[in-house]
Amino acid sequence: MSPRIALFSHYRRHPLQLAALAAMILLATALWTGIHHLTSQARASLEQSESAVAERQQVVREDGQPVSVQDFVTLRRQGLCVMPWLEVPVPGRGRLVGIDPLAAHCFAEPEHTPAPWQGELDGKPFVDISEAAAQASAEASALVLLVSQADGQTPPPAGYRYQAFAVAPDTAELGDSFLLNLDALGALVLLITSLLLRSVFLLGLAQRRESLALLYRYGVNRSQLSRLLLVENLLLALVCILPGVWLGRALSLVLADGFGQALEGLFDRPLYAGGGEDWWLPTLTMVAVIVAACLAGVRDSSGSLLTRVQPAFFAVLLALGLAVSLWAPTLIWLFLAVALVFLAAGWLAPLAIAGVVRWLARNTGDPLIRWRLQEVAVLVRRLALPLVALQFALALVLAVHALVTTFEDTFDQWLGQRLEADYYIEVPQGADITAAVSWLAAKPELVSPELWHQVIRGRASVQAASGREPVPVDVFALGPVSHLVQNWRLLAQTETPWQALARGEGLMVNEQLARRQQLAVGDRLIVRLGARRLQAPVLAVYPDYGRPSGEVLVPASLLPEDFEARFRSLSISAGIEEIKVVEAQLARLWHTPQLTVRDNQAIRTLATDVFDQTFLLTRAMTTLTLILAAAALLLMVWVFLSTRAWYFRLLIVWGMPQRQAATQLTRVSLALIFAVLVCALPLGVWLTWILVQRINPLAFGWSLPMAVYPGFWIELAVLALIIGLSIALLMRLQLRRPASAPESAHGLQGGER
Repeated sequence: MSPRIALFSHYRRHPLQLAALAAMILLATALWTGIHHLTSQARASLEQSESAVAERQQVVREDGQPVSVQDFVTLRRQGLCVMPWLEVPVPGRGRLVGIDPLAAHCFAEPEHTPAPWQGELDGKPFVDISEAAAQASAEASALVLLVSQADGQTPPPAGYRYQAFAVAPDTAELGDSFLLNLDALGALVLLITSLLLRSVFLLGLAQRRESLALLYRYGVNRSQLSRLLLVENLLLALVCILPGVWLGRALSLVLADGFGQALEGLFDRPLYAGGGEDWWLPTLTMVAVIVAACLAGVRDSSGSLLTRVQPAFFAVLLALGLAVSLWAPTLIWLFLAVALVFLAAGWLAPLAIAGVVRWLARNTGDPLIRWRLQEVAVLVRRLALPLVALQFALALVLAVHALVTTFEDTFDQWLGQRLEADYYIEVPQGADITAAVSWLAAKPELVSPELWHQVIRGRASVQAASGREPVPVDVFALGPVSHLVQNWRLLAQTETPWQALARGEGLMVNEQLARRQQLAVGDRLIVRLGARRLQAPVLAVYPDYGRPSGEVLVPASLLPEDFEARFRSLSISAGIEEIKVVEAQLARLWHTPQLTVRDNQAIRTLATDVFDQTFLLTRAMTTLTLILAAAALLLMVWVFLSTRAWYFRLLIVWGMPQRQAATQLTRVSLALIFAVLVCALPLGVWLTWILVQRINPLAFGWSLPMAVYPGFWIELAVLALIIGLSIALLMRLQLRRPASAPESAHGLQGGER
């Protein structure tokens, strides 16, 4: 018999090992491929949207009349790339958006994809434009003709002009942050997968210990054995990875529609592209993970490395990682710190659990308790890798839950403060807003003075009084400073910031500008607004999650007459009848038959709906990771416990009833799993802090609030209880099986008593 056949015959004798290894490779590949494909598709779509409708330009008529289907036909016949966008409010369902995928074909650049929009936006709230038109009423619906970026750079046809288009506050940076966090979580999925694969592989090596020694005595040298193991794992990887990639792509296709709707509604970035067919990257990545996990330390036959490396080394490594995470000036350093902390935490957790239970065993006088604690120490040492993988999976799920919940709360609060007004009215280009402001101020019985304000946006330059170079910033001017903005959450503030702002005694800055220029409340800034040079203190710092640019908030009364306003609008809270009167009067003042009036509450409802769908998908991905880790642990425990059954049955031989012996094993399994949960909680809290307080500021200039959710810890404890009881059930089953000779599940030596 050749060495190859002798080596490969192991799986014929242990088919469960082959099934466990193949199942984990298949599921892990599918999970990571699904996450990778969704994030890659999202990024490809963000890039393509830059050449489609990301500029949000629409075509409007010069005479002020609303655009119609006839205008669409006319513009297309003149060679202009336009796409209809029909918004229809539906009572009880929020808002539908009717689109025409055929009309969007000209939005794509040839080098990106020849056929964009092949169903990625199907389903709520996006429907075919014919379906939306069937539910539309002339009063409520709004037809917009979007123009591609390429055609938007050329002069419009006679009788038409271009105008900015927006359906919600710009949240592009929030979307980039969300995708970056998904990438970081995908990397942790790969780490957990490698630990699980290595644990199963080491168990196989333990079972092959005697056969490998026999082959070595027959003249097969160690290098040849290593090559045979490499070939074996490559064959197994190729057989399992390709179906896993296909399954992951199928999973991503199932989730793509909802993910696309969520990105568009939540982050103001439509998902047009279907994503590239980059099957080779997941394949090569998983092959590398499998080879590294299975072949690392094959020649380690002198004992578990856990017993040879001093814990002090990893304690220093942990402290170093924590220190670097606090100091890290760039994302590279931060990711290095995360790697150090996970490496140290994964190595120290089994040592810490084993050390604690051994100390408890030495300090108890009950021999049964001492046996139970010593058995936990043995299980921790011999199941170190799958337990560490479960620890990482629990920490990952905890961090993702906190991240998702924080995103939900933060986005809901931020969207609520930005859309506090019931209605948003866009001021047409060239219109005089002064007359409109004067008319609204004279109608307190129609609209309360505290429930409306004008918004003026433009550009300026800011220079710190300490002498730094001036930097360009966006200007956000309000007039008057109404109650609609005074409920904003501020990161830092003076005693009465809004009242001081209304009096013109200072200005506010967004978090991005404050971080980049190291600004604090009370610092004085020099702002150049047109020809005016304004010097004022910082009254407050406000969060601005969706935008990368620095911004200053000033009262409109401080703007000089020569200030070039790039955009003007009115935010008004009023009843339906009152807003109709306001709309009619403003149309007369501005000599236009129709105004752009948006219902902010409908926009908020739409964004909230797709937001919930987005993070439902995220939770599903991390839950699958936890299920994979738990299933792998149960598979490992089943095989390993068969090697410990000889020790378990000693309890019965010594006179303990089988029911009582099973109870002792249940306590052992629950103690083991809850010890892992205790180690996972601080790691999960720290990972949450990294995601919300460190990654976002370094990558985008803003942070999310740090929050923990102890209620979710109880849910994890219930899950740990289920896993522990499952292990206990496996232990009870092992009591009924014939005893076998002890084997190690982690090393190449014999068992331990």
